[in-house]
Amino acid sequence: MDKEQIQNYIAKRVAKELKDGDIVNLGIGLPTRVANFLPDDIDITLQSENGFTGLGPTPQNDEIDETIVNAGGQLVTVLPGGCFFDSATSFGIIRGGHVDISVLGALQVDEKGNIANYLIPGKMVPGMGGAMDLVTGAKKVIVAMEHTSKGVIKILKQCSLPLTAVNAVDLIITEMGVIEVTTSGLSLIEINPEYSLNEIITATEAELHINLI
Repeated sequence: MDKEQIQNYIAKRVAKELKDGDIVNLGIGLPTRVANFLPDDIDITLQSENGFTGLGPTPQNDEIDETIVNAGGQLVTVLPGGCFFDSATSFGIIRGGHVDISVLGALQVDEKGNIANYLIPGKMVPGMGGAMDLVTGAKKVIVAMEHTSKGVIKILKQCSLPLTAVNAVDLIITEMGVIEVTTSGLSLIEINPEYSLNEIITATEAELHINLI
């Protein structure tokens, strides 16, 4: 699979985790693609941390409104019934525990559910944004990311980069499979048939308990 196919595969798989009535926050980058694959038969409200609910799919050329962007500055749509509000209200929703699922990317995740997703030492970054709030305020945290980065392993025994949050991740979804974070470590519960079990184990530093459903 090329990069576009990989990211769409991950986004489609994340969408299957969302349930009717969920309030969901999609992080910048790959997670925003999830909005393009939501099932038609269930009602899901997407919240954007920069101040609105009712986030819709990526706009077509005739739908573009340059005043409507998500937290990453990408052009987005707002569905009927959407609501705009200030940052204080937005983070009141997040910190108040009203977000059911937070979907975000990561630089590293480890076997304890620790996540590092905002800083590589020595590189300029704009800051972590709302990531620290989202991974601690949401009821469930899903990391949606490519399994490795240019061959560098991202699912580790222990994160080496500065942490965004500790013991926060519930599920890791990559192009290779689905990994559940449990009290006894990482449990591989689903494999993308395009990859072998050995390929997944080789691309993962942390020990994987194999519990395929």
